[in-house]
Parts: sequence; C-alpha cells; structure tokens
Amino acid sequence: MSDEEFGRLAYAPGIEIAYGRRSGAGPGVVFLGGFNSDMTGQKATHLSGWAGAGRRAFLRLDYRGHGASSGRFQDGCIGDWLGDALAAFDALTAGRQVVVGSSMGGWFAMLLAKLRPDRVAGLMLLAPAPDFPKRLVEPNLPPDARDALARDGVWQRPSRYGDSAWPFTRHLLEESAAHHVLDGDPIPVSGPVHILHGDRDADVPWQHGLQAKDALEAEELVFHLLKGGGHRLSDPVALDIQTRILGGMLGKLGAD
Repeated sequence: MSDEEFGRLAYAPGIEIAYGRRSGAGPGVVFLGGFNSDMTGQKATHLSGWAGAGRRAFLRLDYRGHGASSGRFQDGCIGDWLGDALAAFDALTAGRQVVVGSSMGGWFAMLLAKLRPDRVAGLMLLAPAPDFPKRLVEPNLPPDARDALARDGVWQRPSRYGDSAWPFTRHLLEESAAHHVLDGDPIPVSGPVHILHGDRDADVPWQHGLQAKDALEAEELVFHLLKGGGHRLSDPVALDIQTRILGGMLGKLGAD
C-alpha cells in the first residue's frame, strides 16, 4: 500500500488548505466532500485506503473553514470552497483524474468538469447537491430562519446527525447563484459518469440527483438508486458499491 502524505497548501493570503495525497498510477482519484464535512469522514477514508491498496494516485482535502484547514466555516461561501477545490486540483494532481464528489462536492465535481475538461476523465457523484442553497434550502426555510437571515445574516441550521447546528449565511445563499449548473446547457464529460443516490435521502431527494444527471452529457452516464440508502452513503454496502463502480470506471479508462 502506498503511504499517504498529509500537508497544507497555502495558495492565497491567509488561506491554507489541508490535504491528504497518495502517489501512484493514473488516472488519479480526487475526493471532494460535502457541506461542513471533512476529509476524515468514512467515504474519504475508505476511498483513500482503497486507492492506497491499489497503488492509485489519490487526493482528498478540507475546504477553508472545514476540518484542519484555516478559516471559519461561517465566513465561507460556494465560490470560496470551489476555489479551494480548484487550487488543490491544479497544484496537487497531474494528468487525468476521476473526480468523486459527495453532496456539495458533487456540485463542485460538475464544475471541475466544466472548468478543467481536459483533465477530468470521469465523475462519480454521491447524492449530488448542485445549486442546493437556492433549490433545496431556500424554498424550505421556516419563518424563523428567514427572520434570522434578514436580521442577522446567519441562521443556525439544525443538523439531522446529532452534530451542533450549522451556520447558514445570507451571503452563501446569495453568492451561490453565480455557480449554478442546473439552469444552463449540459456540461460535457469526456469519460464515464456514475451517480449513486439513496432512495431514503432526507437531505437531498433522489429526484434532485436526476436533475444533476440531466445537467451532464456523457456517452456513459448511469444513475444508481440504492434502496434504503440515506444521504451519507457511508455504510459498508454503499462503500462497497462505490469502490466497485470506481474500479470499473478506472478499468475502462486504462492507465496513464
């Protein structure tokens, strides 16, 4: 198994992005996590171990304000976190990459395919949540949340997972519109695209995953609906499905 190197990428004043990286064969794999998650989560850790066992190049990271990276979560927005993902992708990987995006990271993976088309060899999207502030959060805001956003610029959004409340800001909501992908032309992807969604996802309904599918264009585009699957997709069955899909994609792409 190849060793994982942990470091920090300083790419802008006051911004340091924590990452874990493995060297190995290409195409490499890049994992992009979700809103308020970090690279120590089960999916990121499992895929890192899988890549290491196969001596496959791999990268995972924490956006600013997430995990071990610098900054406060409440100060960030979609454009900031997308910029972190792009900076790490450009500085810490080489050659073709299959981008695995979870929830908000699925949105960023779609944008990487748009912004770096020559280097994104394929996508695996896990419960993707493109355009989620406007499409999923804003329409369902309770009156007290709307009042808090108007008055304070921030709402402490309750977590479904027993964690502390998550700060959700008016700036994040408004700025996110600049990065929408569901309203424009489909994003072409030169390689395979696979989307895995649970039919019991209470955070991002599986129908939203279908909208992500329709916003992409690829010769191989498969939507997998996992019966009984929730949003996190981190149970042993879901993790096994992910590595089997990813292994099949990489096998079709061949070696760099």
